[in-house]
Amino acid sequence: MIAGKRGRIILLEVAMVIISLIVIIPLLVMLLGSFKTAHEASYFNLKLPSEWHFDNYKKVFEDGKLDIALMNSTIITVMSSCITVISSALAAFTISRKKGKAYNVLFALFSLGMIAPFMVVPTISLLKLLDLSGTYSGVILVSIATSVPWSVMIFTGFIKGVPREMDEAAIIDGCGPYKMFFKVILPLLQPVLVTNLLIITVGVWNEFMIPLYLFNSASQTTMPLTVYNFFGQYANQWNLVFADLVMTALPVTLLYILFQRYIVAGLTSGAVKG
Repeated sequence: MIAGKRGRIILLEVAMVIISLIVIIPLLVMLLGSFKTAHEASYFNLKLPSEWHFDNYKKVFEDGKLDIALMNSTIITVMSSCITVISSALAAFTISRKKGKAYNVLFALFSLGMIAPFMVVPTISLLKLLDLSGTYSGVILVSIATSVPWSVMIFTGFIKGVPREMDEAAIIDGCGPYKMFFKVILPLLQPVLVTNLLIITVGVWNEFMIPLYLFNSASQTTMPLTVYNFFGQYANQWNLVFADLVMTALPVTLLYILFQRYIVAGLTSGAVKG
């Protein structure tokens, strides 16, 4: 029996190594290709560059105007993520603590938002009606709308695990609803709050479709859209495309590495309390 268990563990480890290689190999091809010549990068292999071309990054940064794209992505990501997290936490607190069919229906509507696709034509029509077409505010609001359903579900599951006795104690101490939320509930949400914030940040930063359809000016290009532009402009120069991909992925990759432990802790605590 021990031998059988050992064999299953080895098979599982082999499977995990193979799955890891499926992810790691393309990343290495991209990273090495970003330092190669256009001819070398076109082979998509794992060979080291004959000569390391660090100037590929300089060319991509200058020609692709990544400074503007970086600023646009930062504005959209920070605003969308912060507003999504705070509004979702407040909504989840209300849904979790209030009783009645109206709140169950509200939670069901948020849940439906997780499977509703991004409808381009109705969204553009609505933004034109609100005079938000082609604006940062319009893109930020749509990004928030697509992120809120998942965020509300995560927060609701966590808050339902917080004992109601804590609410009663806060009320006895003279707390109103908002003071109770910010003084009592919000500090307890820290693990799932950080997890939510990081996942939403990565999602909004990498979002491609929403800025593509809703922005209509080159000055509003975001980091993922620069990849699209470079692919069209330098279709035969994969070294520049790879360099642009690396620079686009680098900020969120560093953010994920720095706060990875909070993501695991938040998901685990949310699962236990939910």
